[in-house]
Amino acid sequence: MFGKRVRHMNRYRDIAIALIRNGFGFIVEEIDVFHMLSLPARIMKHADKVPKLSLWERIGNVIQDLGPTFIKLGQIGSTRSDVFPEELIKQLEKLQDQVEAFPFSDVEHIIEAESGFKMDEIFEEFRQIPTAAASIGQVHEGKLISGERVAVKIQRPDIAEMVKTDLEILRNLAAIMENHFDWAKKYQILKMVEEFGKSLLDELDYKMEGRNTELIAGQFKNDPNIYIPGVYWSYSSTRVLVMEFVEGIKVSDIEQLKTKNYNTKIIAERFVQSILHQVFIEGFFHADPHPGNLLVLPGEVVAFIDFGMVGRLTPEMKLHFSNLIIGLMRKKTDVIIKSLLDMGIVTEHVNKAELRQDVNQMRDKYYGVALSEVSLGESVQDLFDIAYRHQIRIPSDLILLGKTLLTMEGIVEKLDPEISIIQIAEPIGKRLFKERFHPKNIGERFWKDVADYGEILVEFPKHIKGLLQTVNNGNLKLEVSVSGIEVILKKLDRISNRLSISLVLLSFSIIMLGLIIGSSISHQSSMLWDIPAIEIGFIIAGFLFMWLLYSIFKSGRF
Repeated sequence: MFGKRVRHMNRYRDIAIALIRNGFGFIVEEIDVFHMLSLPARIMKHADKVPKLSLWERIGNVIQDLGPTFIKLGQIGSTRSDVFPEELIKQLEKLQDQVEAFPFSDVEHIIEAESGFKMDEIFEEFRQIPTAAASIGQVHEGKLISGERVAVKIQRPDIAEMVKTDLEILRNLAAIMENHFDWAKKYQILKMVEEFGKSLLDELDYKMEGRNTELIAGQFKNDPNIYIPGVYWSYSSTRVLVMEFVEGIKVSDIEQLKTKNYNTKIIAERFVQSILHQVFIEGFFHADPHPGNLLVLPGEVVAFIDFGMVGRLTPEMKLHFSNLIIGLMRKKTDVIIKSLLDMGIVTEHVNKAELRQDVNQMRDKYYGVALSEVSLGESVQDLFDIAYRHQIRIPSDLILLGKTLLTMEGIVEKLDPEISIIQIAEPIGKRLFKERFHPKNIGERFWKDVADYGEILVEFPKHIKGLLQTVNNGNLKLEVSVSGIEVILKKLDRISNRLSISLVLLSFSIIMLGLIIGSSISHQSSMLWDIPAIEIGFIIAGFLFMWLLYSIFKSGRF
């Protein structure tokens, strides 16, 4: 661990300076790894000063200062409204890749090293100036020897090593912060870094993006209204992706679309149908359908590009999300709450009464609103905000879905303000309903349950044997937790102590009474073997009574 820290010392210094500059000097002071750094004196003077910005703005500035890895992680984090508060989400959405294009000599070297071909063996033409540059890579236009126009995506030199180094440092810092700060432990910073880091590493693998492209292309192979570009695998690799060049009008350029006499209503309907098909039928969808990734081709054909970010829904997730939508549309609080709890990771501290109250308030927001006017994306986002407040962790793919629906509605509203997404979704909803209750699917679910229970029954004797061995070895521990048990025990102590006093007094009274009556009947002295029995009995019983009384009062449990 120490060796890694020394190797990355310069990066730790960058992080420390960014934190101090933006008013987070207390973190630098608390974390031991920063104490090994020789920070500039001018920076340390500002360690206790807080810039006149909000907490969330300062967090955004730290991320922006630390460059590509942190910016990409922030952009990924902007999709997680179940994890971060709304104010921070807004700041993360503002993060921009402010990077310069890397030189053509690096482009040439990477392409030739990855493909094993010289540039002139692959391309007849190649534009040296990129059409787009981002923190992970940049895109160039070209023309293959075979004559096809292509878009070539090239990864930045050494970006993979930089990202891996930053993620390693972040994991270390997150683990330390969880040990020092309660808020870091509450938000599970380490788990968050690992989850977001995995998404970022996936973006570094251009082969995965190529496979995503082909998977979604397969969904629309029989639909002439949706176009997905092809991948040229002969020249593609982890760091280089060569794809068919798509030339069209951006879906957000309404004026240009109208100039070309495109029907924006048809474009909106096809776009919505394609997203809903990907989500509810296929369970695999383009998770970043912003206007830059959507083009319109002649004939109102909608083209998707850039499949670096996708979402996946398991059959169970699709079922829970469908139930959630049904609950929203029917304004059924119980259905909404059950769906939220089914699809999320619920802590033991969730207050069901408060959760119900929040869901009811959200439901009232849509009371009296026509179904055709309800924003599907906004209502789902409202629910995820409720999940955040109650610390219900929603799977990341479902959060991506919520963002996708919001983005879709924003685009559609400009194309056709009068469109009803709910009405377009209705046929898909009916199809899902029929599929769910189709005898074949019911049979498959039944046999799956039988198989699961069968496996449990098969494993049951083995588990019982293990339990018995644990009992025989004396290693079985049973913990019982009863709410308010301390109060109950104190009351029982008081009752038992009062009973003890009563019994001692009663016994004392019976013995003394017996001795007195006996001596009275026999008209004899109470001396037994020349010992004053009654007197001594009084003394002993009185002493025991006083001792017992003192012990009980001293315990405070009378």
